[in-house]
Amino acid sequence: MEMQNLDKLVQFRHDIHQHPELGFCEHETSRKVQGYLDDLGIDYVSGIGKTGVVAWIKGTSEGSDRTVGLRADMDALPLEETSGVDYSSKNKGCMHACGHDGHTTMLLGAVEHFHANRDFAGTIYFVFQPAEEGVGGGKAMVDDGLFERFPMDEIYGLHNWPGLPVGTFGLIPGPLMASGDRIDVTIHGKGGHGGLNPHGCIDPVRIAADFINRAHTIISREVDPLNPAVLSICAIESGDISGFAVIPDTARMSGTLRSLDKDTRNVMVAALERLAKSLEAYYGCTIELQIEDKFDVTFNEAGATESATKVIRETFGGDALAEGHKPSMGGEDFSYMLAACPGAYVHVGAGDDEHTHGLHNPGYDFNDKIIPYGVQLLTGLALESLGKQNRNT
Repeated sequence: MEMQNLDKLVQFRHDIHQHPELGFCEHETSRKVQGYLDDLGIDYVSGIGKTGVVAWIKGTSEGSDRTVGLRADMDALPLEETSGVDYSSKNKGCMHACGHDGHTTMLLGAVEHFHANRDFAGTIYFVFQPAEEGVGGGKAMVDDGLFERFPMDEIYGLHNWPGLPVGTFGLIPGPLMASGDRIDVTIHGKGGHGGLNPHGCIDPVRIAADFINRAHTIISREVDPLNPAVLSICAIESGDISGFAVIPDTARMSGTLRSLDKDTRNVMVAALERLAKSLEAYYGCTIELQIEDKFDVTFNEAGATESATKVIRETFGGDALAEGHKPSMGGEDFSYMLAACPGAYVHVGAGDDEHTHGLHNPGYDFNDKIIPYGVQLLTGLALESLGKQNRNT
């Protein structure tokens, strides 16, 4: 798939890939996005949700004041890059391991398209979101008045998807990506000598092991087996590895909950709370349990999903829509925007023989071949949304 300005977009993507920034710290990335918009003479407002940017283009055709939003994320991850590409990250311990550099680039490609092709009725908003990676950028933009300041009838977003081949798209109505919670557990026991008087201690390591084993049975025995759910304790920290005979005072753990509906989430939360209280009573310890709601279910509205399906089939062919695409238990804080405004989220196939690493892998690199697919998808979604709304006016 060819684009006249593809080289320019790839160069921009490689530039921000070399200079990744974590959530709410995307000052340079945001500045570069604003510079791209300035060069085109596009109106925008910065500083929305801290480092977010919203640009807009009004069509020259008459007859409608309808609006649509297109969104991309800008932040990177705290990983040390091992991809080996010649434009690898120059910021130690930080890399674009999820392709947000590519998403930002594709949205700028859509801006450039509509800058040159304004023969449509309505207004298109381009939302450059900060801090998607679990730190609440989508919610921050909504709380900062995104939809009050820039009213949108619909909003669309996309994400590259290495599990699908280039040229295919994943899209389903309803839940597409899971809600996500962070679990933090601190066990306060009583330390001592692991050889001399273990019976006089309240061993937090032992309690942590029991907590982990019991927590990992919640899915199989408390959650409806027809409702997808994940509960994972992913990290534990206690004592000093060199203190082989020292029972520590405390143990800390962290993990995550994932579900596709609120009822299932509530079942897991209640079970963890009961578990913590029961272990406190049995062992005589104190357990602090914190469960932080990081993002909602990413829910595709039926009408917007139908529109996106039409765009994919008409633009890329009838076989471009992946058959049997299933929801992902990964999370996405675009969910906060979809909860406030009807819309849909699309997975864009990015897998080929040269790009075999998955998302959040230190060897991952965004596949530049899909930039034209993303630009055409975004532009098609905007025009279909405005056209559909105009037809319904």
